[in-house]
Amino acid sequence: MPSNKSKGSNAERELVRLFTEQGWRAVRVAGSGVGDDSPCDILAAKLGRKGYTIEAKSSKKSTVYITKQQVEDFMLFSSILGLHPVIAVRFNHAGWFFLRPEQLRDTGKYWAVSLKMVRSEGKRFSQFFEANSAEQIVED
Repeated sequence: MPSNKSKGSNAERELVRLFTEQGWRAVRVAGSGVGDDSPCDILAAKLGRKGYTIEAKSSKKSTVYITKQQVEDFMLFSSILGLHPVIAVRFNHAGWFFLRPEQLRDTGKYWAVSLKMVRSEGKRFSQFFEANSAEQIVED
């Protein structure tokens, strides 16, 4: 049975492929999830767009929990690079959903995202990245 680390790496590779298929450039960040040196999983950009830092989570459970420290480090890293932070979540048999970190639910000790929540508030790849491209033109 694959380890959690290999499952996470496979999910990240799947997400990089998704970006590539949509005409983006994306790379996995070496050492992501290990220590404090690389507090995001993927960097992605497309010509004429502001880039994104992506924290990817995959689960067979119906809720994913992320430590507050991890989200704080991710947000700071994104800010330093001047990139938009995105949380990408894949629940088994439901595909990828994308949301802004502000959409995470505060459980007290953790930030959480549930399958029910992403089905109502999350966006699919084209909804998130194509819809946000119009906003970026105004922002930048």
